[in-house]
This record gives sequence, structure tokens and C-alpha cells, in this order.
Amino acid sequence: MRGDQAAGWPAPPPPPLLLMLLLLLSRAAALHPSELFPYGQSRGDQLLQEGDDESSAAVKLTLSLRFYDAQFSDLYVGTNGIISTQDFPRETQYVDDDFPTDFPAIAPFLADIDTSGGRGRVLYRQDTSPGVLGLAASYVRTGFPLSGAHFTPTHAFLATWEQVGAYEEAKRGAPPSGELNTFQAVLASDEFDTYALFLYPANGLQFFGTRPKESYNVQLQLPARVGFCRGEVDDLNRQGPYFSLTSTEQSVKNLYQHSNLGIPGVWAFHIGSTSPLDNVRPATIGGDLSKARPSAPLGQSFSHAVALEDDYTQDTLDDYDENEEEIEYPPSEPAEASNGHSSVDVSLGGRISAPDSDLASPEPRSASQSGPETESSPLDPHTKERRLQGETDAPDLKGRVKSSEQPGTRVPAPPETEGDSPAPPGEAPPPSPEGGAGPADQDALPAHPGGEAALPNYPGPDHGPHLGQRGQVVGVEDDISSNTEVFTYNAANKETCEHNHERCSRHAFCTDYATGFCCHCQSRFYGNGKQCLPEGAPHRVNGKVSGHLLVGHTPVHFTDVDLHAYVVGNDGRAYTAISHIPQPAAQALLPLTPIGGLFGWLFALEKPGWENGFSLTGATFIHDVEVTFYPGEERVRITQTAEGLDPENYLSIKTNIQGQVPYIPANFSAHVAPYKELYHYADSAVTCTSTRTYSLMSGAINQTQTYRIHQNITYQVCRHAPRHWAVPVTQQLNVDRVFALYSDEEKVLRFAVTNQIGPVEGDSEPTPVNPCYDGSHTCATTARCHPATGVDYTCECASGYQGDGRNCVDVNECATGFHRCGPNSVCVNLLGSYRCECRSGYEFADDRHTCILITPPPNPCEDGHHNCAPASQARCIHHGDGSFSCACLPGYAGDGHRCTDVDECSENRCHPSATCSNTPGSFSCRCQPGYYGDGFQCTPEPTQRPRTVCERWRESLLEHYGGTPRDDQYVPQCDDLGHFTPLQCHGKSDFCWCVDQDGREVQGTRSQPGITPACIPTVAPPTVRPTPRPDVTPPPVGTFLLYAQGQQIGHLPLNGTRLQKDMAKTLLSLHGSIVVGIDYDCRERMVYWTDVAGRTISRASLEPGAEPEMVVNSGLISPEGLAIDHFRRTMYWTDSGLDKIERARLDGSERRALFHTDLVNPRAIAVDPIQGNLYWTDWNREAPKIEMSSLDGENRRILVNKDIGLPNGLTFDPFSKLLCWADAGTKKLECILPDGTGRRVIQNNLNYPFNIVSYADHFYHTDWRRDGVIAVNRDTGQFTDEYLPEQRSHLYGITAVYPYCPGRK
Repeated sequence: MRGDQAAGWPAPPPPPLLLMLLLLLSRAAALHPSELFPYGQSRGDQLLQEGDDESSAAVKLTLSLRFYDAQFSDLYVGTNGIISTQDFPRETQYVDDDFPTDFPAIAPFLADIDTSGGRGRVLYRQDTSPGVLGLAASYVRTGFPLSGAHFTPTHAFLATWEQVGAYEEAKRGAPPSGELNTFQAVLASDEFDTYALFLYPANGLQFFGTRPKESYNVQLQLPARVGFCRGEVDDLNRQGPYFSLTSTEQSVKNLYQHSNLGIPGVWAFHIGSTSPLDNVRPATIGGDLSKARPSAPLGQSFSHAVALEDDYTQDTLDDYDENEEEIEYPPSEPAEASNGHSSVDVSLGGRISAPDSDLASPEPRSASQSGPETESSPLDPHTKERRLQGETDAPDLKGRVKSSEQPGTRVPAPPETEGDSPAPPGEAPPPSPEGGAGPADQDALPAHPGGEAALPNYPGPDHGPHLGQRGQVVGVEDDISSNTEVFTYNAANKETCEHNHERCSRHAFCTDYATGFCCHCQSRFYGNGKQCLPEGAPHRVNGKVSGHLLVGHTPVHFTDVDLHAYVVGNDGRAYTAISHIPQPAAQALLPLTPIGGLFGWLFALEKPGWENGFSLTGATFIHDVEVTFYPGEERVRITQTAEGLDPENYLSIKTNIQGQVPYIPANFSAHVAPYKELYHYADSAVTCTSTRTYSLMSGAINQTQTYRIHQNITYQVCRHAPRHWAVPVTQQLNVDRVFALYSDEEKVLRFAVTNQIGPVEGDSEPTPVNPCYDGSHTCATTARCHPATGVDYTCECASGYQGDGRNCVDVNECATGFHRCGPNSVCVNLLGSYRCECRSGYEFADDRHTCILITPPPNPCEDGHHNCAPASQARCIHHGDGSFSCACLPGYAGDGHRCTDVDECSENRCHPSATCSNTPGSFSCRCQPGYYGDGFQCTPEPTQRPRTVCERWRESLLEHYGGTPRDDQYVPQCDDLGHFTPLQCHGKSDFCWCVDQDGREVQGTRSQPGITPACIPTVAPPTVRPTPRPDVTPPPVGTFLLYAQGQQIGHLPLNGTRLQKDMAKTLLSLHGSIVVGIDYDCRERMVYWTDVAGRTISRASLEPGAEPEMVVNSGLISPEGLAIDHFRRTMYWTDSGLDKIERARLDGSERRALFHTDLVNPRAIAVDPIQGNLYWTDWNREAPKIEMSSLDGENRRILVNKDIGLPNGLTFDPFSKLLCWADAGTKKLECILPDGTGRRVIQNNLNYPFNIVSYADHFYHTDWRRDGVIAVNRDTGQFTDEYLPEQRSHLYGITAVYPYCPGRK
């Protein structure tokens, strides 16, 4: 919809309760675009400037807005679907990152949006009109019937993104994508509270994420982020609380079809208040979100994205149009199941049962919401079982609604997350597996008189919205015709095994059902069908653990420490180790065995007829734990998110721990007694509530403590298969042995548990148990135990192993041929399994076993379908996916499509004593008569001095000797100025004497053989010499290498191209520095370096006694690469902390930033003074590249971005005109011409190069594996020499020092 909407309407009075409920229940359609809050420039909206990363000026609010615990008087609106209380940083700092942001953020759709070229518009305004405020109040009161019942906003702020598109790289001949999004954010405030409304109209979301610019050519799309962030809250940059609503593309897709207040596409949140509000509180009247839990005061986050991530079929997601506005939703998560929900029967002539939102007896809170005084007892297995058999409103296999509701039956009231009346213990109803109501024993309104209700007309502009109740299971008959106002399931569009079997594990089979397909593990494997593991085999878990804890009253933080677990599946043992948690936190976590206990439940030893956790959840689930310690009532929350199996079949898991735990002194140990717990199973959720006792011991001290634990495990189930509930509703987990230990020496926290899953046991005498069921068998850890009669059993090696069951060895499927890897693939053996990998240039087909040739995308640069200037003036750069760009060649200027010759002679590039000749795309310099040089440097030719007596005598004798004297014949020895040297000898003999300045022998100085006389120079030396600095050793004349090694700069002479290792020494000691980049100015014989410790750039002359001089000492964070242009007297450097490239004069003046965008990890930099080009590397791990530009920052372009990994080192050889780089990722040394042609590999077996320099026919690079300087021949690629300093530490930059400037004589 474009254009201004109609004028607003007056605020409607609050409707009677029954009418409001009928509107709620009758409203089943998605939000129509006309039902957005009115907007447009005629309504006073301001229009945000078009662009890719624009932000508004500060909007001064008439009434300060409350956000979390603070008040703000300014708001900013950004292109990228975001509102903030402060101006935005550049988009690369937040648009491609996950929550949280480090600045306050209100994000209805945070993604890389671009409104350039008229692709949509962004509008915003403040509003106090009665129509807008009344509409906002209606939404809020509906979503928050208790706390928001009397909310009357006085001010509103509206921001609308209308028909906006995602950022796209331009492709030749390809029009912009037609996928455009429309959405709206409304912030409604009074002096006490602020509520946020996010609105997504039907078909308003056509793209669900964007591709990051830094890796645009990589097929990676980041889903949009929706939620709120408080940002950094103090000077310590500590992250404040945040709330995230989406995490996957699926959850974004569901935004306009789902809701948390009953109207698809409308979401309400309480985001600020004068009362304590630890985190954003969502409305849950629609029952579609998990139970809202405010974060701990430490600022933990929590996510309701799980509720949006149900695996809907394509039918329910993409086949939506205006004539099919009813959508069938899957059941809500069991965490909400204790909430009262209405039931909506949309069959023709169906009935509507209305809930009462203001009943005198509120719904009890779930166990996860309350302290000890409101905890729920374990769920009643009988009640649960009845509901599993269909007594709730759940669709049967054909989509029909089964309802236990008859006319006049009462249903419970809808809840509110902040329910103020806790229920006494034991009264919380069990969650229904279908997300329906709890037991129907609470007060509720009767059904509408007559048992039927007609659907009201669609709301008009003079009425408030129909605040409908949504998010229930809306079952429909398969044969309902499409002319009704409900969505009809189309069996022809269902997903089938034929096209989707690759989504199953390779150890599973795919089965088609009436409404879709499901995966089931094969015999001897177990799991959920999408992930299957061999029975009897041991399993491993890898993951990361992060935490923000108060240990007693001491804050402790840790991020991404390692977790490893090892599970012996055939006896239920699970061992967990977590490393590098700070000691106070690790000691305090000793009693929290649930951290490792999860793996015990997942892989527990199964009694016959019972199933452990992995059999249900597979490798993707969320384990949410809340623990309350007594007597101090400290509370901590543990969230463990399983993210699938890695290529080695290891389970990957992330653990986050937030809250407060009691302090435990370092000399205490924790002991947890064996325990039993009841786990209650519903459709896609498992819950457990229990109390555990533990002892703290130190010497004679023995203290007994307890904690209350609530566990909730949510996972996805395949809803297409017949629901034969194989797992009993309640199972008992027996934990026989529990072990917890922290080693301060190893810094490792360990847990060990032995687990068994089976039926609920009474207190009767135990009966004999088969060893297979209690883990006392003697089968190998890689074998299955098969019970026989009584206590007899047999052992069978697990799949992928062979042996007698008591000794099993791995089967090498790759060697024996028992694998399914197809042609053009490689089989890689794993313990108990194998995997297939495609050869280079091939990719997997749909069966994940056959490898097919990768079809390269069309290359317009090769086939000529481009519009670049002629090849003699420009080059075409292919970016993949058919896109390209044009860049003028060096010597030409323009946009790449039209290029004109640059007259370099007008830029005075030649020496003043040289003649410049301009040519197309280039130029030449020639020294004028009387000068010599390369034209860039010209030196007056020296005048010929007359020969001295020594020189004439020498020439005369050599002529007399025939040009070559014998070893005993005398030849005068002259110095560079023609003077006699003080010591003269007969040829190569030991007969020597001293002479004066005229060559006459000094009497009495003739020596005997073997003795050299001490001769005094006849030319007096200077009377005063400079005293060298103690830590500076001046180098001799000649070519040598300088390398950076931490706090010193080393000197390594060259003899030709050989390293003179015995003459290496320290040139300069720089205590407290970390020298990284280094280069040399050949004109003034100065060495320049960057110091990342001091954040400076300095220089020093190579003359004796020179003092180091700092030339740049501000505005740097991590200066790394450095390059000197000796011709223009400028230097260039990279800063990986600021993601910036800068230049300045050699004295630090005239400093200017050349580039500060599209850089992630810039490192090496090189300059070509002759052609005027600048080159640099960016080792961004997602999109590494080598770029170039002119020396003044013009004509920036990517030179290399294919087949590189970590391009650390870069050098330009002025003699061969090659640009070469050393790559620590690909282990290659490669070269290319500046025009992008002639790429070749010099060496493909480097260790870990850091920097590189070229000299003559060799490369010299520093290496972090060898901690030395390595020499490589340019022509053969062979390693020819290496130098390893005696002091072993990393070497960084390296440069070559010539006795002249390159290109000069």
C-alpha cells in the first residue's frame, strides 16, 4: 500500500466484556494492510532519506519514553528496521550481528534494508490524536488484561517501513528483487509505562532475512532480528538485558501469521515502567509464546523464538492469499499448556466458546514462575494420559477437531504472565500436549447462547480492531471447500519423501503420511529420525559454556569455556568436564549436577519398553532449568541448547548460566546422594520438578542444603505420523551414582552420573534385575547388551564395530567397501561410522552420497556479456552469481564503463631533472643530459677527477706485469680516493711495511713473515664522532633484512640472496613494545614501525647514535601493516582495531583516513610508488580478500577474493611488477599482476606465514610455526634457507634494505 491512509477515528469506548470476547474469538483473519495505524505525510509523518544505512535526526519527544529502567527524551529511526534512543553506529557494527546490540534498540525487523532508488519509504512521527491513542489502548488492554486494564496512553510514536527491500548487489541486466516488506512499530506511553506494538500485515513480509555485505558472495542469509536491547548499561560496558523474539527464518516467517494477543500479525510488549521491570514482558493472551520469564537482575536474556519455530509445512506458510485468510496453527508449546485457552471450532455451523479475562479465580502460575510458596507438584499422570488420548481439542489424523466441549461446558480463563494471585502448591494443572486448557474445573463463561455464533463483519475505519483470539489448534476438514473463510489444507502440496528424504539421517528411513512425511531411525539406531545414533556405542558431546553469576554477592562472568562429555551408552554412565570457569563460580556450581545430568537423561540406560531422551528429542532441543537454593532462595537459570550433530557425530550444545548461587569456600567438597526423578512427557515437551539434597563437607564440618529444580525440555516432533504414544506419560530416572569435583590445578569442573530410565517404582522389595538393565554386564563399551532369561544376557557389537561383544573394534567401512559414497567422493572412516566428502569441484546431490559436478555460474567477463570499457582501458571483475563490476586499468580514470587516459606528466611524477612522456595508460621518465637515474630519481653525473700517483703507479706496474702479477710481485694498494693505504705488501706474501702519504717506506717497519706491522693512517680521522645509542647497533653498508620480533628489530645481512646467519644481530631494542609492521625509507635511510602495545608509529635513522622518534601517537588502536612511499614521502598503515586504512606524511602530518568501510580485519599493506597503486589484505574469515586503489584512495576494487584464507603477508616487487602474498589459511605463496592476470602459485606448503618481502629472485617471510625467517626461490618455489633466532618468539613484519632506492643505479 502506498499513499496516505484515511483520517483517523475517535477513540472507541471500552466494549462490554462479552462483546470483546466474541470479537476476540471471531477474529481469525490475518491483519489487513488497511488495519495498520494510519500513516502518511499528510498525517504529519516525516520521511527518512533514501539509502542503505540512513538514520533520522533526533526526534525530541514531548513526553519522555520509559525503556527498561531508564527514561529517554530522544528517538532515532533507522533504515534497517530499528529504533534507538541514541544515534546509530555504522551498520557493519550491528546489522549482521545477533542480539544483543551494545546500544538501546527497539527492533521490529532488524535486517540490511535498502530504500535506494525509490524501493519503499520509512515514515515516523509523534502522535497525540484520540484515534491513534484509543487504538493503541485497545491493543494493550487486550494483551494485558490485568496490568494494562486501565492503561490510557497520552503520547504515541509511530514508525512505518512501507514496501522496503533488502540490500542487493547490482547485477548486470537483473532488476531488483520484487520481495518487499511492510511493517510498523508503535510506542504508546503515559507518565508511568511504555508499551510497544509490532504490526505485520498479511503478505507484508516477503523476505525474511538479508545477506551480510562482508560475505555477500557466500550463500549465507541471516534471519531478521526482532526484539529489544537495553544496550551497555555502565562505564564497564556491561551488557544490559535484552529480549529476542526470532532466531531462525522460520520464526520470522511466522510473525505475520502468529500473535501474542490473538490477532495474527500483531504483537504487544511492556517495555518500560516506573515499577521494577527486569526485562521486556510480552503479552500472552494468544497463548503462542512460551511463558514469559523476566530475566535475572544480572541482565540475562531470554528468547521466545522457540514458539515461532514450529516446522510448518510449506502449505501453511506460502499458499496464503486474501481469499484464504484462515491458517491452521500447530499446538502451542507445553510450557503454556497450564494457561487457559478457548477452543474455536471453525467447521461449518461450529460453536465458539468464549473465555473470561476478568474472572475472580485467576489461572495458577506454572511451576517455573513461582518460588517455593507457589510451586506446582508433579503432574498427574492419569490426567495427562487422558488428554493424550484426545480429550483436549486436538486434531485427529485427518485434521478434524476432537472436542470434549459440549454446549454449556466451561473452559478456563486466559492467563496473563504477570498473574498476581499465585496458586497454592499442587494446584497447577498439567500441560496438555496439544496446548489446550488444563482440567475444566475452573470458573468460565458458558458457551454463547444457542451454541453457535456468527462471525461479525470485517471492522471498518470507524471501529477499533477486532482483537481476535488466535494461536489455538484450528482443525479443519480436508474436504472443506475453498469458498469458506478458512484455510483449506491442500494435500497435493504436501511435502513428501520423494523430494525431502535427504532431511532424514542416513541411518533412517522416510515414510509418507496423509499430511506429510516423517523420518524414523533404522534398526540398531535410535533418535528422532533426523538424527540417529548407533545403539550401544559411546557418544561424545562438545560445546561452550557462558555465564553471568553472582557468587554470594560477587559477580563472576565467563564466556565460551569448553565443555566435553563422554557417555557410555550401554550402562548409562555420563562424564562431563568444563574447563576454565573462574574458581569462585566453579566451586559454587559443584551442587548443580543438572548441568551434566542432562546427558545422563539423554543417554540413560533403558529398561525394556522405556526410552531415554535422545530417542525423542534427537540432537536439537532446549533444556531450560530453574534452580532455587534454600534457605537463601538464591535463584539460577540454566539454558542448554542442542544444535545438532557435527560431522564426527558429536552432539553440539551451548550452555548459558545466569543468576545467583550460594558461595562455597574453596576447601569444601560437595556430595549429592543418589536420587530418583519423575519426568512427565507431552507432545514436544518433557517436564520435571523435584527437590535435591546435597552435603558440603570440609574436615569435621558437614552441612546439608537443598535446592528446588524445575526442568523443561522442548523439542520438535513430526506431527504427520499416527500418534501412537509409545513413551509412557511418566517415566522415572534413577541416578545411582553422582560425582562432582573441581580441580583448581587443572581448572576443570567435573560431573559424573550413572542413569537408568524406566517405570515409576514403589517402595516394594526389589526383584532381580537383568544386568543389561542395571549396567552390571561385562559387554564392551561399544556393544549392545541383549537380555535373556533371568539374569542371562548376550553381547553384540554396536553398528560400525565388530567382535564378540566383549571386545569390539571399529569397522573401516571405507577399506571394506561397506559404504554408500558414490563416484567423485571420498570416504572418511570414523569410529563406528564414516562420512562422505566430495572431491574438489563437486557437490552432494539430494541423496547426500552422490557427488555431482558443480555447474559454474555464467561469467559475463569471460563470455563478453558485459558493458565495461575496452580491455585496453578497463577490466571486468566477476563476483560470482553472474554479477560483475568494471574498473579502469592503472593509467586510466573513470567508472570502468568509460575510461579516459590519465596524463601523469601533469601530476609531476618525474624528477625535476627528467623529461616526462605521456602514453595511453602510462608514462615514462628519462633523466636529462648530465644526469643519470631512472627518471624518478636523477643524480648529476660526477666529474672525472685526475688520477693520483698511487693510481698511475699501480696501472703502470699492472701493465708491466702483463695485467696479472705473481703472488710475490708488488702492486701499490690505493684507497677509494686514490691515496696510498698505510700498509703495503709484496703480493700475497707476509713481507709488509708501512708507507707515508706519498708512498715512501717508513724506516724500520718491515716485518718478519707472520707478523703484520701496525701502521698509522697518514690522513687524520675526525676529531669528534657521535656516540652510538647503547641499544642501537648501526648496520654495515649493503643489502640486509630487518624483521620485527616483539620488543626488538633484528638485522639479518644478505650475501647475494643467502642469509648471513652468523652476522645477525639486534638493530634496535624497544622495551615494552610489540613491533608488528615495519618498512624502510631508502632516501633518508630511516626504518619505520608500528607498535600495537604503545598504539604508535615511530621511526629511527640507521645512522649511528640515532634516537627513535614517534611520528603518530594518537587515534590508533591496533596498527599493523605499514608501507612507505619513498617517492611521495608518505606512509600508509592498517588498523585492525578501527577497521581503517590511513595515510600521512612521513613526519605524521597531513593525516587522512582513506578507507573505513567494508573492512573487517585489515592487516598487510604494500605500495607501488611508480604506478601509484596501494594494495592491502583483509583476512575476514568469512570473506577474505586483497584490494587495491590509487594512492589517494580513488578507484577502490577487489583484486583477489577467491581461493584465499588468511592472507597475512603482502609484498610488491618493483622489479618483476608482481604482487605476492603469503596465506596462512591455504598455506600458499602466490603472485598476480596488478591487472588481476597471471595468478600463479610459487609454494603451496608454507607453515604459518605472517609477513613477506621480495628481493632479487627470492622471497623472505616470517613464520610463526618455525619462529624464524624462511627463504623461498621465486623461480623454483624451493625453500633455500632459514634463520631461527636464538631467542624464540613470534616474528612479525619484515622488510629489505637496499643500499639504493629501487629503480636507481
